[in-house]
Amino acid sequence: MSDVWPTELRVTKDRHHLVVSFNDGRSFDLPAEMLRVLSPSAEVQGHGPGQKITVPGKRNVGIMSMTPTGNYAVRIGFDDMHDTGIFTWPYLRELGEKGAELFAAYEAELKEKGLSRDTAARPH
Repeated sequence: MSDVWPTELRVTKDRHHLVVSFNDGRSFDLPAEMLRVLSPSAEVQGHGPGQKITVPGKRNVGIMSMTPTGNYAVRIGFDDMHDTGIFTWPYLRELGEKGAELFAAYEAELKEKGLSRDTAARPH
């Protein structure tokens, strides 16, 4: 069990950010787009090594719901109907601390694959 856990999870009025405050006093503003494209779900991460999916076209995604999962995580539902990611407290903390570099790597993947934050993948 982690020594750090959230004392507050709050979705902003525009539904585009999740503000997470932790018991050690740290607080992070996590963009919905980042949460969606870095979702810990199998749909995004794949079912094994090398299967991670780069998800384009989520710049304007919003948070639709949050459902507690035990005492260790929250399931976040997005307005694009993705709701299978279970975000553990340590993973939310990691996104708070390393989100900028993780998101920069995501943007580099988009560019490398010719994809955009604004539009979904082109049909082949």
